[in-house]
Parts: sequence; C-alpha cells; structure tokens
Amino acid sequence: MRIAVASKSGRDVDQHFGHAERFLIFEVEKGGSSALGEIAVEKYCSFDPEHPTRYGLLNRTIASLAGCRAVVSAMIGEAPKAELKKAGIETICAEGPIDEALRAALRTLSGCGCQEG
Repeated sequence: MRIAVASKSGRDVDQHFGHAERFLIFEVEKGGSSALGEIAVEKYCSFDPEHPTRYGLLNRTIASLAGCRAVVSAMIGEAPKAELKKAGIETICAEGPIDEALRAALRTLSGCGCQEG
C-alpha cells in the first residue's frame, strides 16, 4: 500500500500535516518499504483559519495525495483529518524514524496491533 509521510529531514516523521511542503511517498508491504519519491505541496497551515485560500490549498494537497492509503504526520488538525477521510485517506500520527512509523502504520492499517518479531 502507498503511504505518504510528512518529513522535513527525510529521516524522521517530524512535521505537522499543515506545515509540510512535501510528502515522501512509500510503497509499504509486510516485507518492508521502498521509497517512490516525493510530492511537493504548498503549506496548508497559515495560522489564520479565515484565510481565503486555506481550503483551496487543503484540497490541492489532498488531490496530490490521491492513490495513498494513508498519511503519517507528527500532528494533524481535525478539519484536514476529516477531509482526508472523505477522500479515502487514513491519517496516522507518529514521530521518529520513518521506517518504524511505516511498520506501525502497516500494522494499524492491516488491523493487526501485533508486534513484529
């Protein structure tokens, strides 16, 4: 399954969804993950909930993530979370190394809370 990750460093899940200017895209399966590339986006969060282009930016970001099963970010607000859900994209909050976050996301999305051995 395809998962997008909000990462500034490229090593860790270290960005809030609304602050991301890119999402790293991974193909994730039980045996591991492989990087597919990145998608550049315009930062959605302007700290002004009444900003006239805010929801246009959110909609463009969501459209750019089409084909992803989930987005992993350090944090996400309720409004973007709801809009992503409408688009069929799950949201997962995590911090730390991307590979660990992807393994945890795979367990969550597969309905298995079990630990890998």
